[in-house]
Amino acid sequence: QLQLVESGGGFVQPGGSLRLSCTASRDALDYFNIAWFRQAPGKPREGVACVSDTGTSAYYTDFVKGRFTISRDNAKNTVYLQMDSLKPEDTALYYCAVEAPVTIVQPMSAACLAEYIYRYWGQGTQVTVSS
Repeated sequence: QLQLVESGGGFVQPGGSLRLSCTASRDALDYFNIAWFRQAPGKPREGVACVSDTGTSAYYTDFVKGRFTISRDNAKNTVYLQMDSLKPEDTALYYCAVEAPVTIVQPMSAACLAEYIYRYWGQGTQVTVSS
């Protein structure tokens, strides 16, 4: 069983930055595509970004493109989400998820943010953007 733990959330003013981390409980994370999702109160969960197993291909939804960067360090079994120029509408609980088995191949596309392909999920880390 693969466990994921997110961290790095917090309270930040508009225009600020946060870096989220998602660490896996065991090795071999480098075999899997990984994504970040988020869920705001009263809204459905939505995909934010995904990264390929090698880290060489990524996809972002339009509302974070140019502001967020997803990356990974397979040696540390960790995936990151660097969030810059944060807006109040980015306030949400952020989850990481691992696609297993892998069905999406590079280059990453919108298909990588379909929730049903992700087998393992973390518990989430809260991000609040407010003045």
